[in-house]
Amino acid sequence: MNFVNRFLFFTVMLFFCVGLKAQTNTGTIENTLSIAAHNKSKLENSEQLLVVYNYHPESYTAFFVALEKKNEHWVVKLDPVQVGIGKNGFAIPSNKQEGDGKSPTGIFRLGKLFTYEKQFETLLENQQTTTDDKWIDDPNSDDYNSYVNGTTTANSYENLLLKTDAYKYCMVIEYNTNPIIKGKGSAIFFHLAINKPSFTAGCVAIDEENMKLMVNWLDPKRNPTIIMGNLKVLKTGL
Repeated sequence: MNFVNRFLFFTVMLFFCVGLKAQTNTGTIENTLSIAAHNKSKLENSEQLLVVYNYHPESYTAFFVALEKKNEHWVVKLDPVQVGIGKNGFAIPSNKQEGDGKSPTGIFRLGKLFTYEKQFETLLENQQTTTDDKWIDDPNSDDYNSYVNGTTTANSYENLLLKTDAYKYCMVIEYNTNPIIKGKGSAIFFHLAINKPSFTAGCVAIDEENMKLMVNWLDPKRNPTIIMGNLKVLKTGL
């Protein structure tokens, strides 16, 4: 293949890939808006929405789109990106169990942000993480699925300050927090993806660039919410 032919080949492939990505983004956004529409009654009080969905329930790769409400209509704030979820995909609604490797399906409030460095440009409630900060995942503990600072009698817990950057930005997804049901899953966070493939034990993991955009955009006064699950399930309404 001579130079001219190679140039033409790569030019065609470039336009093909760009077109394919645009088509994929359009379909993903359409799905996202459809999910919001089918769950309208449960999202009336939210003005910021993170949508996370996959096509196959057992897949640990999902699409993530951020929406904001303007004039009572949802518009895209952040175009689709791929994120990691539980290594075994999404749990069936209300069927999440501790240690199942699945992300919960549902609509949840976004809570406190734990970070390795003090944050000045976020409106979210936040605190700088220390070695004393823990999240209890022992179903037999009185502090199950709760934050603890300092010592604990729990047999199992997650340190919020890790040797990796996974929890450099770690936002609480308020799953099973009010009320707390023993054994129904704990420590569900929105945090950084640091490895490929980016599966988790049940959390949602995103790249640092887009996490920073979310941290600087989310506003507690706008009731930021996350809806997550398999596309077919979310389109039926929760």
